[in-house]
Amino acid sequence: MRPSAAPVGAASAMLLVGTSTAVSATIADYPVFTGQALRYAIAAAILLAVVGHQRLPRVRLTARDMLLLIALAATGLAGFNLFLVEATRHAGPAMIGTVVGAVPLVLALVGPLMERRRPAPRTVGAALVVALGAAVAAGLGSGSLTGLLLSLGALAGEVAFSLLAIPLLPKLGPLRVAAYPAALSVPMLLAAGLALDGTASLRLPTPGQAAAFGYLGAIVTAAAFFLWYDALRRLGADRAGLFAGLVPVGALLTTLALGLGQAGPADVTGTLLVAAGVVLGLRRPKGRSRDRRRATDAAERTIPAPSP
Repeated sequence: MRPSAAPVGAASAMLLVGTSTAVSATIADYPVFTGQALRYAIAAAILLAVVGHQRLPRVRLTARDMLLLIALAATGLAGFNLFLVEATRHAGPAMIGTVVGAVPLVLALVGPLMERRRPAPRTVGAALVVALGAAVAAGLGSGSLTGLLLSLGALAGEVAFSLLAIPLLPKLGPLRVAAYPAALSVPMLLAAGLALDGTASLRLPTPGQAAAFGYLGAIVTAAAFFLWYDALRRLGADRAGLFAGLVPVGALLTTLALGLGQAGPADVTGTLLVAAGVVLGLRRPKGRSRDRRRATDAAERTIPAPSP
């Protein structure tokens, strides 16, 4: 992916993730954790096949690499789903969406600190706008203290999904970083399903449910995860994180496309705020652009002219 295409990749990834809301409604009767295990198993199989087809150079995983991959699978994938499912039992979708919608703000603050630099005020301000837009779209819902704490756990898992990948991307690349945690999360989710639902969690999906899991695995997970991690490597956590606010936008567009609902004033207002925040965060200050052009011009003047 060209550097200039990184924003497109990040936006596409989050819009695709947003489509999972409508698709997940078709598998609501299937055991949640087993379904997520199927989804990640499909994604892992696809991504590992692509890794093999690309004949990427072999890399030797260190103990640190394995710990990061296991932590990413446990928090950003299995843990996120566990907190999310439990949160729905104590809070409404609006409250959960509002809390998880703070992902751009957290990444804008924590991402730069991990790279030992100060958060850019423009990016933090843009992240606030994006988080506000996501909250408006979600409806600023209410719920119990338990629901709030579980929602915060889901937020932490969503943040870990990006931050734990950052030190792995330079060595492993986006394909492997997307594939390995997906594979590692499968036994974790199956174990969670057995622990919470017993053997009732183990049953075959219907043809319609299988088709839904195929879409979630191939498109929402394999394709979207690769696009996200590639954009994360190129943009950084703070700027890439702005695009996380597009998840409710993708959910809204899918709902409208499938005729499952209508867009209300909060939906439109939240979408516009998210779009404004993303644009604000991606714009570079004029002074910085002008200084960069001057530096480039000065560098070009120091290059000797070619001999005739």
